[in-house]
Parts: sequence; C-alpha cells; structure tokens
Amino acid sequence: MAAANAFTWGSLLTPLSHTMEHYGVDSHMGIDLMFTSGLLMVLAYFGGKKFRKNQMAEPTGKLDFATFFEIVIGGLYNFTKNSIGDKAKSVFFLTGTFAGFIFFNNAVGLIPGFNPPTDQFNTTIVLGLMTFIAYNVLGIREHGFSYVKQFLGPAWYLAWLMLPIELISHIVRPISLALRLFGNITGDHKVGGVFFGLAPLIVPLPFLGLGLFVAGIQTFVFLLLTLVYMQMAVSHDH
Repeated sequence: MAAANAFTWGSLLTPLSHTMEHYGVDSHMGIDLMFTSGLLMVLAYFGGKKFRKNQMAEPTGKLDFATFFEIVIGGLYNFTKNSIGDKAKSVFFLTGTFAGFIFFNNAVGLIPGFNPPTDQFNTTIVLGLMTFIAYNVLGIREHGFSYVKQFLGPAWYLAWLMLPIELISHIVRPISLALRLFGNITGDHKVGGVFFGLAPLIVPLPFLGLGLFVAGIQTFVFLLLTLVYMQMAVSHDH
C-alpha cells in the first residue's frame, strides 16, 4: 500500500508520466488506471477464452479459472436481473464493468507501489456521472416524454414545488456516489498507509484484509445504488 510521497511504480515511467502531465492528466493516477484496465482486459481474455470456442463449453466439475470467471459474471448478472428484471440485458455491460473496474481500482492500493485511482475525486465523479446519464437514458427509453412526470410529483398543482426538489435530488445523486466512494477509499488507504509505514511486516496484514473488505463493500454499495436509480427510472409506479 503506497503512502503519500512514497515510491510508486509510476515514478519509474518518467517519459509516460511527462506525456500525461503535458495533457493535464495526473500521471500517478493515470498509470495506475492503465495497470488496472490492462489487468481487467487480461482477465477477460483468459476468463472468456474457453467460451469463445465454437463448441459448447461443458462443465468439467473443477473450479478452474474459466469456471470461477463464469460464476462471478453469472452472479453479477443475476444480481442485476433481480434488481431491474428484463432490463438487465441492456445494462449489464455497464453494471458488470462498474463492478470489475471499481473493485480492482479500489483494491490495487493494497499492492505496494500503487495508489487506488478511486481515492481521486475526478475518478469517482466520472463514475457517478456515468450512472446519472445511464439511468436517465434508461428512463427515457422506457417512458418516452412521460419520464418528465417523475419530476413533477403526484399532482399537477404540486409541480411548481416538486420540480426543483426532484432536480436537486437527481443532481446530488452522482455527487453523493462520487463522494462516498472517494471518501471511504481515501480513508482506508490513508489508515493502511500509516500502519504500513510504521511497521511494514506482520502489523499491516489485518489492515490489508480490512482494505480488501472495504474494496468489496464499496463496490457493492456503488453498484447497488446504481441499480436502485435504474429501477426507479424504469418504474411505472409514479
């Protein structure tokens, strides 16, 4: 777990760092994001290799990498389906990506020399805005122009009051998603970094386990709230 101003693997890639900084990108965050994105692509390639073959992939009865990958993806899909029903097929590309991307970017800070990109607000606010756009697009696709009625309240004579309240509520959603993820991962990373600096052997182990737990919980919370917003957007009970 990399403490502030400590060694990072990104510091070894000076030319790449300079290029990123030239374009206004935080080089440490950018390099860590590249690492986790590359790791996810490698996992997706090898995890799905068995299922890209022409023949049917038969169960082997063994918990190999492909089977584990299938269990994880299947679990995420069922979680999405249980939340928003038949809309799961159209949004799973996003919710599944969120789950993998957020978890690995949370957990990468447990590796010495890496910082979790999700302890940067400019990373988490992008994720929050993606959720905001996704659930509103889903709501418009489901209801058409009638989606606007969700912002006007249960009675037409209350529209003048409900519209600003609903608009503020929706605008706050991506910000609250971003702040929650940013704050929890930053706090966990700082605590772990302090104990790692004080005693780099044995003592930090419980905090590494806690860090992995926090990475998973914060991924679950972000995904759950995203699905709640999607379910509310497509709901007809308004």
